[in-house]
Amino acid sequence: MYTPLPFPIDSLHPVDWLFAALSFAAERHRDQRRKGVLHAPYINHLIEVAHLLWAVGGVRDPEVLAAAVLHDVLEDTPTSPEEINRLFGARVRALVQEVSDDKSLPQAERKRLQEEHAPCLTADAKLIKLADKISNVRSILEDPPEQWSDARRREYVAWAVRVVAGMRGVNPALEDEFDRMVARAREIWQDLP
Repeated sequence: MYTPLPFPIDSLHPVDWLFAALSFAAERHRDQRRKGVLHAPYINHLIEVAHLLWAVGGVRDPEVLAAAVLHDVLEDTPTSPEEINRLFGARVRALVQEVSDDKSLPQAERKRLQEEHAPCLTADAKLIKLADKISNVRSILEDPPEQWSDARRREYVAWAVRVVAGMRGVNPALEDEFDRMVARAREIWQDLP
């Protein structure tokens, strides 16, 4: 079980923010696996999202990196916004909430709302959402969910393109990386928009 750090989060070294978030996310997502054939531990996705922000996007803000690692904790675990706020502060909580879907809604509605809300996200939330879409499209191409048909994989990528269209202009390097993933998808599905 995650043990909170013994000192205030605002006194941490920037790298400690990331390690604290990784520790918390690993504990909360400990029994979850990605849907792909490899059934990779879910934490790998969260690490990839933060790494994309750091290595590709040049993001150095420790709160954004912490929120990236925690971006699915509200959707996929019994974690509350108040708990994130208490452990990681109001800004991290706000970012995680901003990129979280309302799981009480049907999946089609959640996807529609992501497209609709993408242009309205804050710049930092757009960074996280963009890195998440890169990671997810890469997974669709390299380790797709076992039960997903070719048509469903293609539709996911087409939907991700529509979501990212509403976030353009926030980070050219991340956008270029997303475009590289989509170019790979277009080699498979030539009619992909």
